[in-house]
Amino acid sequence: MSDSPRLGFSGWIAKAFQNNPLTPILAIAGLLLGLVAVLITPREEEPQIDVTMANVFVPFPGASSRDVENMVAFPYEQMLSEVEGVKHVYSISRPGMAIFTVEFVVGVPRQEAIVRLYNQVYSNADWAPANLGVGQPLVRPMGIDDVPVMSVTLWTDDPQRGAVELAQTAHMLEAELKRVPGTRDIYTIGAPDRAVLVEVDATRLAEYGFTLQDMSQSLLATNLVRQAGERVINQQVIPVTIGSFLADREQIAGVVVGMHKGMPVYLSDVAKISDAADSPIRYAWHGAPIGSAERPKAGIAPAVTLAIAKKPGANAADITTAISERLQALQGRVIPEGIKVSITRDYGKTATYKAQKLIHKLAFVTMSVVLLVLFALGWREAIVVGTAVVLTLAMTLFASWAMGFTINRVSLFALIFSIGILVDDAIVIVENIHRHMALGAKKLLDAIPPAVDEVGAPTILATFTVIAALLPMAFVSGLMGPYMRPIPINASVGMLISLLIALTVTPWLAYKLLSRHVATGGGADAAHGNGRLSRLFKRVLLPFLDRERGSRRRLMLFGGMVAAVLLAALLAVAQLVVLKMLPFDNKSEFQVVVDLPEGTPLERTNALLIELAQSLTDVHEVMHVQGYAGTASPVNFNGLVRQYYLRSGAHVGDLQVNLVDKHARSRKSHDIARALRPQLAAIGARYGASVKIAEVPPGPPVMAPLVAEVYGPDATRARAIAHDLQAMFAATHGLVDIDTSMESAAPREVVVVDRERAARLGISQSQITDALTLAVSGVDASYLRDGASKYPVPIRLRLPAGEQANLAQLLAIRLRAKDDRLVPLSEMVRVERQPWEQTLYHKDLAPVVYVTADEAGALDSPLYGMFNVVAQLKDGQLAGEQIDQYFFAQPTDTSRFAVKWDGEWQIT
Repeated sequence: MSDSPRLGFSGWIAKAFQNNPLTPILAIAGLLLGLVAVLITPREEEPQIDVTMANVFVPFPGASSRDVENMVAFPYEQMLSEVEGVKHVYSISRPGMAIFTVEFVVGVPRQEAIVRLYNQVYSNADWAPANLGVGQPLVRPMGIDDVPVMSVTLWTDDPQRGAVELAQTAHMLEAELKRVPGTRDIYTIGAPDRAVLVEVDATRLAEYGFTLQDMSQSLLATNLVRQAGERVINQQVIPVTIGSFLADREQIAGVVVGMHKGMPVYLSDVAKISDAADSPIRYAWHGAPIGSAERPKAGIAPAVTLAIAKKPGANAADITTAISERLQALQGRVIPEGIKVSITRDYGKTATYKAQKLIHKLAFVTMSVVLLVLFALGWREAIVVGTAVVLTLAMTLFASWAMGFTINRVSLFALIFSIGILVDDAIVIVENIHRHMALGAKKLLDAIPPAVDEVGAPTILATFTVIAALLPMAFVSGLMGPYMRPIPINASVGMLISLLIALTVTPWLAYKLLSRHVATGGGADAAHGNGRLSRLFKRVLLPFLDRERGSRRRLMLFGGMVAAVLLAALLAVAQLVVLKMLPFDNKSEFQVVVDLPEGTPLERTNALLIELAQSLTDVHEVMHVQGYAGTASPVNFNGLVRQYYLRSGAHVGDLQVNLVDKHARSRKSHDIARALRPQLAAIGARYGASVKIAEVPPGPPVMAPLVAEVYGPDATRARAIAHDLQAMFAATHGLVDIDTSMESAAPREVVVVDRERAARLGISQSQITDALTLAVSGVDASYLRDGASKYPVPIRLRLPAGEQANLAQLLAIRLRAKDDRLVPLSEMVRVERQPWEQTLYHKDLAPVVYVTADEAGALDSPLYGMFNVVAQLKDGQLAGEQIDQYFFAQPTDTSRFAVKWDGEWQIT
């Protein structure tokens, strides 16, 4: 009978692998798999999660905001809320248009979600009467893969070139860059609307006896081509085509409008015709600080930006690198001399940098662990532990790739976070083998299995305890759970791999490296508990283990532990520890979002953006700035959730601020943004504008860091409450970037038709509407067919800009009556001045007004600003109404006024 102790599971595994020739082969295979994973795992800025949103646009021409809300918003919201997997349905009702945002539960597959949405929208296409005037819905899905991974800005300070040529170059580059494998959507931002402008001289038109409709009908009838069929002649089939399209400005100028006194009247006789950009509805430009290599001569220069998205699962680093190389190859061929190219976003480059930084950090941490074991146990033991750590990380990276994770800022954080717990298993087992060696009672081959078995059970228990603590985080609902899912899953898998390596590879390495090594220098004393460290432990712990007098000491110890936990919790209450979702990352960009009062002209918006950009010229950390007036900048993940891509109109604008590399500056991006906020806000205040700095958030994005949703039975009173709440935000220390969803008071003009007078003249209201629309906005009568344009070029009829600004000249436009007289509009209409129509917002069928803010105080967390406002609202009133407060769920009782808190609070 053998007197060796019976081995348990851990000892049996160690005995099987400690001298097995397959063990090193398996270890080398694991290491190679890890190296392959590092090379093939896609790198990107944001994690691949199913954040599916979709916008549904439903036109209702001419309808007021209230009619859009009642006749479109409410029915559509009810219909859209029936879709399986929908979390929230938001709606915006504005004059002539309803916009719905359908937010699906995070994790619902994108394709499945969109199919459900399309099915619901188009299977209920008969919800409204055909003659009600509601247009066909347009569904526009949005998701994480719609965020451009790269943006390329084309600009020029050559006075011979301009925005039109930049746009033409960008459109050619769209097709060239689409050939790069992995690219998805490529589009141009800031391009002016090119058109053949036919600026009508209304006076000359009236002198010849023609109307605007006559010109439109002439263009439409002239620009017509048909395939007449085929003729068979001499056993040959010859196709016959009738007519030719209008191909240039000269042909359009030669279109005959009609006859006057026996002579043809050409379009050029009654209009000025030019092939150029239309009156601008957006501006885009590029600027850089003084001394920058990318600074235009005049400080700023006209620009357009190409936004490039990638396909799901594609490697952003490979795509952006290939695009950069292709742009270099296209210089002088597709990109003419005088047009310069600036890379204004490169998420592939940043993802690659973070992946390299991860490798460096992991190497540093591994060396730190090796050195610690070196000083504590010896160099052989240090090699064993270091090898186990490297193998664990390599196999964890491979497992992460196999589970579909990419290398992004969250998965990188998960690996760095888990390093501290991955080394425990190998250290515990190596230390116990070292202790058994110090006893000197057995050969190493016989000592390893019982040494491993002795600590195997607690090591396995500790491993699964850590997994049990981490893994539930993977099942958190909402955006936070899937966003942070790589952390618990990668850490849990890493713990299992660490345990597996500790039970298999570590015993083999210990046997190979320690077989001829005998512990000396106090090793036996340490093994018997006589070492200096052991004596210290005994002196501290034995008083609590004493049977007679230790109970009171243990009670005091447990009481002290409870007190320490309570004290730690009170640190947040005393604001000694800041409650915040995550610390800000040191990014290379931030965005300045500008909203001016409704009715502000585009030129004033652009002037504000230029002044804001000029205030950044003395900030040495700024590399360059792109301005977008009347349109949105390339969207990021933050802007996707906040729907910045829907921003358009003369009163809105964006600044995209790009910083120099983080190694070339001492301040972090968040510190730079905080320092710039006061001066940018002061400039905006002179224009009456709301200027907000939107940083890339450290975690999942939200509508705003601090959001108050105001609900109530009366929309007017709800807006008054929101106005008072906005003032309360402004009076709260630390809250900045305060804004609301309410629109500023501004005038509008309503042209009222005298229907009786118009009917007597034989002129319908639709004719008057068409004439005024043509005069003010312009009408695309037809399209140019020049055989070279990628996008259709309209032939646009309109009045000159100067005449549009003069109401009297607008009302002097003449229409043809039934007796063939030309009657001015002034005889059939009157103009009333009315206030601006407010846009109406809904969330899940409940009318809502939003008040938003950010925190830039010493605590740097919007939660404390929220707590301050909540305390002020407790048992209080706003605008004379009693206010209920909700923190987790939307109020269901809409007969009472309530504030529901959202934003970073919900995630934290």
